[in-house]
Amino acid sequence: MQDDLYRRAESLIERLERLFDDRTQEPDWDHIAFRWRGGPGLEPVRHPHRVELDDLLCMEAQKAEIVRNTAQFVAGRSANNVLLWGSRGTGKSTLIKAVLNRFAADGLRLIEVDKAHLADLPRIVDLVYDRPERFILYSDDLSFEADDPSYKSLKATLDGSIAAPPENLLIYATSNRRHLLPEYMSENRESRVVNGEIHHGEGVEEKISLSERFGLWLSFYPYDQEQYLAIVDHWLRRLGGATTGDPAVRQEALRWALKRGSRSGRVAWQFARDFAGRQE
Repeated sequence: MQDDLYRRAESLIERLERLFDDRTQEPDWDHIAFRWRGGPGLEPVRHPHRVELDDLLCMEAQKAEIVRNTAQFVAGRSANNVLLWGSRGTGKSTLIKAVLNRFAADGLRLIEVDKAHLADLPRIVDLVYDRPERFILYSDDLSFEADDPSYKSLKATLDGSIAAPPENLLIYATSNRRHLLPEYMSENRESRVVNGEIHHGEGVEEKISLSERFGLWLSFYPYDQEQYLAIVDHWLRRLGGATTGDPAVRQEALRWALKRGSRSGRVAWQFARDFAGRQE
């Protein structure tokens, strides 16, 4: 019995060591998408969300810009890190998934990193530095509190570390905030006018400096009523339902958006799913 107890204790210790082992394991590179979980490293996403660019409406300018930038990147030419910022539910993260779907056959790969793991960015960079694939490091809904130090790791990786940034990795981030950090009225009191020009105070400059490290900004704004209805119609047709050409359907779609307090693409998709499901 004592021997059995020792064996069970040793087994438990081994499992705990694996759990807390900081050594990065070699990932399975046969996948197109990964999540960074810290500790053991990259976790393959076995069933990535497949999104077609043609399914994203009312964002033609944003699609054109990110496709152009990503095409340059996968072709081995120079390209920029991208910040997609703006209103919730307007398709920022979905656009990044669609870009992965479009360029995966050309060697593009995606690594999703939560804000809590941004301090691990140097480990991720080292892991992919010599790989032949092209990687997008993707962080969704990115924002920082005023006293959050993790944004410094992101700043250093974007531009500012003594280590050269890898040629095969870009950062695509989404946020509801253009400057990623909260902005306060009191910080404007630090601004001053020098020779007729406005110079921001240190607090504002610190916040601007992070978002400025993204070479390409894509802005997303709330949809108007007709754009919202166009997206509803797109998904209703895909799901085999009626369209808002029917006044009753149009009224239901508008009532749905009113209850949700938003005319976003996400709300349009949710209405279409609900309506089409009720017709079966």
